[in-house]
Amino acid sequence: MQTTKRMLTGNKAMAEAIAQEMERNPNVFVMGEDVGKYGGIFGATQGLIDKFGDQRVLDTPISETAFIGAAIGAAAEGMRPIVELMFVDFFGVCMDQIYNHMAKIPYMSGGSVKLPMVLMTGVGGGYSDAAQHSQTLYATFAHLPGMRVVAPSTPYDLKGMMTAAIRDDNPVVFMFHKTLQGLGWMDQVEESVGEVPEEPYTVPLGKAKVVREGTDVTIVGIQMMTHQATAAAKILENQGISAEVIDIRSLVPLDKETILNSVRKTHRLVVVDEDYLSYGFTSEIAAIVAEEALYELEAPIKRLAIPDVPIPYSRDLEKYVIPNAQKIADAVVKLMD
Repeated sequence: MQTTKRMLTGNKAMAEAIAQEMERNPNVFVMGEDVGKYGGIFGATQGLIDKFGDQRVLDTPISETAFIGAAIGAAAEGMRPIVELMFVDFFGVCMDQIYNHMAKIPYMSGGSVKLPMVLMTGVGGGYSDAAQHSQTLYATFAHLPGMRVVAPSTPYDLKGMMTAAIRDDNPVVFMFHKTLQGLGWMDQVEESVGEVPEEPYTVPLGKAKVVREGTDVTIVGIQMMTHQATAAAKILENQGISAEVIDIRSLVPLDKETILNSVRKTHRLVVVDEDYLSYGFTSEIAAIVAEEALYELEAPIKRLAIPDVPIPYSRDLEKYVIPNAQKIADAVVKLMD
């Protein structure tokens, strides 16, 4: 089938996926704070209310427990809600609905109650939004069984994985990074714009992507850290070091084989994350490789992540705690010694 490709920002890719699924399936609807006329604070629902009206794009009061609970009930009755938790940091006020209901009802009902719903939420720092609006919390959700957890890093994947998430019969936590939405009022990065087919398509949930092949070291990242790792690989190339970069894309399910196959080729591993260092994503990847490919390694595993402190408000301090391309490159150079 011939496809029509255009350059889209991340937010427009997401909004297009949602619109196409709403057109395809009348049971799909959207609800959350400012998802209507405003189009979502990060643009994920831009233009939807004009196409589908306020009966299928519902602006809600500021009550995360109420509207996530309502989405769970709708999903249990056969609808396919997409509900937005504006900032992932707000999970604390509604975690009972997310984890004791959304994640557990399918299991506790013996599979007789399905919850085909998407909980989408904005993640990531870099804007001096301080400790309550700047986290990623990937590991917090991935740690809790019963939910798929995905974090796409390109407009192509944002559209394809959103389409797959809406069609999935399991509850999906869909984390989109603010920086990769491509909004005009935020700092612009070239990675927030990419080629996206106009036609509907899916990107499988649970499959990592090798975004750059290499032979000397494997760098595993997620979302913005994948892009930082790719930039680091270019720095390292000038020093004669060939780095392979893997974009996880999906935390649950996690594509272990792609990681292990890469490590068996390069024999070195660096894991980089915008979440906190302890008890997190970097620890999980390191443990998997230690358990299943330890004797393939020629150097200790190196982890880079945010130190165990709340995200600082100060721009300089925030930049200091979030890993970047140079820090990743420096860590690889030390690993090669």
